[in-house]
Amino acid sequence: QAQLVESGGGLVQPGGSLRLSCAASRSIFNRYTMGWYRQAPGKQRDLVATITSGGSTNYADSVKGRFTIIRDNAKNTMYLQMNSLKPEDTAVYYCKATMGLSSYWGQGTQVTVSS
Repeated sequence: QAQLVESGGGLVQPGGSLRLSCAASRSIFNRYTMGWYRQAPGKQRDLVATITSGGSTNYADSVKGRFTIIRDNAKNTMYLQMNSLKPEDTAVYYCKATMGLSSYWGQGTQVTVSS
């Protein structure tokens, strides 16, 4: 059974950095496109960044130049390095694995950017 477990969220001041991690089961990690999504209170869940099994990346315009998505195939783990954080980055961040019609979600981790 596929399993995604996020970690690394927390409270950070504006301009600060955080790194989120998503550990995935080996059965899916090497074959699936991995991604980060976020959902702020009262808003829909939006794409943050994705990375294919081949390493191609895609970012939402709002995070380009500030966030970096990384996958470590040896550790079955994906990361989201978030720099220059803004209050509007506050949300629950979710990890997602997708291949065709098959997808899995993690449980989410809260990121709060506030002074």
